[in-house]
Amino acid sequence: MSVDALFRPFSHKSLKLKNRIVMAPMTRSFSPGGVPTPDVAAYYRRRAEAEVGLILSEGTVVNRPSAKNDPNVPDFHGEQALAGWKRVIDEVHAAGGLMAPQLWHVGSARNPMTTWVAPPPVDSPSGLSSPGKRFTEPMTDEAIADTIAAFGKAAADAQRLGFDAVEIHGAHGYLIDQFFWSGTNTRTDTFGGATIAERARFAAEVVKSIRASVRKDFVIILRLSQWKQQDFTVRLAQTPQEMEAWLTPLVEAGTDILHCSQRRFWEPEFEGSELNFAGWAKKLTGKPTITVGSVGLSGEFTAAFRGETSKPASLENLLVRLEREEFDLVAVGRALLSDAQWARKVREGRHGELQDFTKEALAKLA
Repeated sequence: MSVDALFRPFSHKSLKLKNRIVMAPMTRSFSPGGVPTPDVAAYYRRRAEAEVGLILSEGTVVNRPSAKNDPNVPDFHGEQALAGWKRVIDEVHAAGGLMAPQLWHVGSARNPMTTWVAPPPVDSPSGLSSPGKRFTEPMTDEAIADTIAAFGKAAADAQRLGFDAVEIHGAHGYLIDQFFWSGTNTRTDTFGGATIAERARFAAEVVKSIRASVRKDFVIILRLSQWKQQDFTVRLAQTPQEMEAWLTPLVEAGTDILHCSQRRFWEPEFEGSELNFAGWAKKLTGKPTITVGSVGLSGEFTAAFRGETSKPASLENLLVRLEREEFDLVAVGRALLSDAQWARKVREGRHGELQDFTKEALAKLA
């Protein structure tokens, strides 16, 4: 079927995209000492040259001691790191692309791929890495306030450097998501509570801090997920009513676009409706949404870590949903990681040239 729906322009506030394709944020760990290199800039430029509408950077961390769990994850603070990001956005703009950094804090999520340990203190709502597993102390009021301010400062730097929007990483069991999840947030103060709406307060304050730090027309994207890396089966919202209670304060705080992460985009979010997570988020809030999850590939992302190859897959289901405006934008991850030309090949109907995805693609900046 026609892929025209993927290549229609999209506009929201100051963000004006030539098509609906978003490069999903994917951790690459090619920034020694937290500083993006010229190779990182060239990696993103190649996607801009090949018609990706909006590039979301890999997670880049805010200015807190333990914000990352890998020494080669990029920082979004400090003179050297910000100079590296300035090179990145200048390269992307020179190629005609648009880009947003994804602002990240890992919280208490550890990285099994490295023995490196960030300096203390570890930031965690309740000192838990997963339900029942305590290994540090809960964040103090001062630590919470400093973290919220760090997100605002990073967003202000993104705007100053010339980025076109900013994304907050609020998904996948990292710090912001640890506040959402009752299994890792057992606080009894204003940042805890029995309901998802109460546990959304920390994220809402992060959004407010960013909103106050950037122009009114500067777009704030918030990435969310039901699943956690600690437990793929977790669901924060069991019903549409709970999802509305979760998302409403985040939108009221100033979120412009909701990036709704699923492992498989085609799976319905609630029984009795074909709508996926992004579809329900748009229906409940009226805000534009991004869908993501195994777009264009036969296997979901964990398959690569088991040594399995994911092959190119049909886009028909995706295109049908996009045509009926279930969601507005489509984030493509591994397919774009391994093949910078993916968007151009899809537009030109060169489906036979689409590449498989293998775990070897993670070891280089293609």
